[in-house]
Amino acid sequence: MNSSIARLVATVVATSLLLVPVAAQAQAGMNGAADSGDTAWILISSALVLMMAAPGLTLFYGGLVRAKNFLSVLVQGGAIVAVASLLWIIVGYTIAFGPVTNGWIGAGTAAMFGNLGGLREGYAVPESAFALFQMTFAAITPALMVGAWVDRARFGWVIAFSALWSLAVYAPVTHWVWGGGWLAHSFGTLDFAGGIVVHTTAGVSALVAAILLGKRNGFPKHLMLPHSPALTMAGAALLWVGWFGFNGGSALAASADAASAIINTHVAACAAALMWIGIERVSVGKATSIGFATGAIAGLATVTPAAGFISPGAAILFGIVAAAICYPMIQTIKFKLRIDDSLDVFAVHGVGGMAGSILLAAFLSPALGGSGYAEGMTMGKQIVAQIVGVGVVAAFSAIVSVIIALGVNRVVPMRASEYEEREGLDITSHGERAWEMD
Repeated sequence: MNSSIARLVATVVATSLLLVPVAAQAQAGMNGAADSGDTAWILISSALVLMMAAPGLTLFYGGLVRAKNFLSVLVQGGAIVAVASLLWIIVGYTIAFGPVTNGWIGAGTAAMFGNLGGLREGYAVPESAFALFQMTFAAITPALMVGAWVDRARFGWVIAFSALWSLAVYAPVTHWVWGGGWLAHSFGTLDFAGGIVVHTTAGVSALVAAILLGKRNGFPKHLMLPHSPALTMAGAALLWVGWFGFNGGSALAASADAASAIINTHVAACAAALMWIGIERVSVGKATSIGFATGAIAGLATVTPAAGFISPGAAILFGIVAAAICYPMIQTIKFKLRIDDSLDVFAVHGVGGMAGSILLAAFLSPALGGSGYAEGMTMGKQIVAQIVGVGVVAAFSAIVSVIIALGVNRVVPMRASEYEEREGLDITSHGERAWEMD
């Protein structure tokens, strides 16, 4: 591990002076012929995932907060995407996908997107296209956490925490699962498109941040109703469509696997959204737009780790399970444990992603329409591999998030003042209002 870190630092210094464009490097080093259709699909998928982050996620979250904090959610989401994207190019990609087998972090051979010539190993797409696609994942993952601290976190703390988190949590976990690292290599942990890498890391870390920040003033005695369910529905719709690139693009080819992943993504969201409003109708007497949107997102998060491995029938079941477990988890977190995870990041993304990551072990079985187990693996072994993966990543994310959050807090206080919270972060943090009614 020490040698990997040394090589990483040396390569960052060396490649920081590179003047050759990435595209030219890739062309010069191309060892085989890229498939234009596969490459086009990865580029389109990258755009779809970026659309999920902004405008999709920011509108989804923005509609759920009070009007005086709407703009702050948009600015936080946009700034996190920008910072995480730059860090991915500088060093994040090489931490995640640098060529180290069974390791903790990747080797420092692709800092500043250097040495991206040739095809991504095992696929007919240029590594530059693969790196771009993965950059959009690195950008949206820390942005998911915004929902846990809306209304009360200082902007400076948000950006510093998210930047360090993307390098200390997201990039190493990506290597462990997708980059040839120890979880995939030694245990056989599977994650098709991010149930562990994206949703478990962000969900658990969001819960940690919510606990450390404390409750919003007035929570839970006073209702803090969404100021625009219409914007939340619009954001959810953008997320839903963008998720086709998130999961379908993870096949890394314009193939039957991509089509299967998209079908499973869509039907899981459909099943979860309908199940959620059904639960609402029984429990509170109304089927709400917020419930429909939240249910869809829960279904999408839950099917993500399994989207390319399971049958459509299993995906429907994943959606039903998503609503059945995420809905009561919201009630437990907020009203029993009194933890102010404001927009339910842990209950929806974290719980959904972890549940789907474990469920996939059973539904990999060919008897249930799954893609089958790797050589030497059985259902029992795969269940163990998934539980180990989820458990290790959840614990790692929680511990490192505590360290980063409190460390940044020593320089930039994490919590806005009572005055700033009362007046709203739009005007106190950014000097603007989202809505001028005069």
